[in-house]
Amino acid sequence: MSQHIEIELSGAVQIIRIARPEKKNALTRAMYAAMAEALRTGDADDVIRVHVIFGQPGAFSAGNDMQDFMAAAMGGTMGNEVLDFLEALSTAKKPVVSGVDGLAIGIGTTIHLHCDLTFATPQSLFRTPFVDLGLVPEAGSSLLAPRLMGYQRAFALLALGEGFSAEAAKEAGLVHRIVEPAGLEPAVLEAAQAIAARPPQAMQLTKALLRTPDEPAGERIAREAKHFAERLGSQEAREAVAAFLARKK
Repeated sequence: MSQHIEIELSGAVQIIRIARPEKKNALTRAMYAAMAEALRTGDADDVIRVHVIFGQPGAFSAGNDMQDFMAAAMGGTMGNEVLDFLEALSTAKKPVVSGVDGLAIGIGTTIHLHCDLTFATPQSLFRTPFVDLGLVPEAGSSLLAPRLMGYQRAFALLALGEGFSAEAAKEAGLVHRIVEPAGLEPAVLEAAQAIAARPPQAMQLTKALLRTPDEPAGERIAREAKHFAERLGSQEAREAVAAFLARKK
């Protein structure tokens, strides 16, 4: 584990907090490893229903720690810890909610393509200077960003390295809601608790359906219908329907 990654529980919500403010939350391999472990441990824990990722005031993350990153690059690799984290994040079964204040650079931006809801403050800045550094996009962003925001916006973000304000990120679909700094964590946790209050198996299946790559509409209809029929006979659905009918009375 890393001293710069803090893990805490709030009911059914696991909070993963990047805590290296003196370096604007630049991520080391040890920090990636700690976050990967937290995501996998949380996914395996029935008590936990939602993951939340926070940065610090003024900086969600300035991206990779360049000294740590270059040390890995000298060996001809990004570092297994980075890829392990990206796999854990991209395959997380439970919803992931993030809160951004200030800088979100490189992986500090692309991480949110894998989040199910992202909240940001007005002073947030999303930027990916990959090409400026002679690099290419990472974290699946070359696939996910055009699908989410359209080709030209994705090109501006990933190839041109254009900075996106919180408002521009919201228009592009990268951000769900913009809130003032004092309200960021309360808004994120309120959303996380609302997710946690829903039937967990149905929530996880819904996330999986939404995250599945494109397929013909007929195939998706058939797959949804299969899940729907299975859910109708589940204990979770029976309890949820009974609670709904009780409230109606």
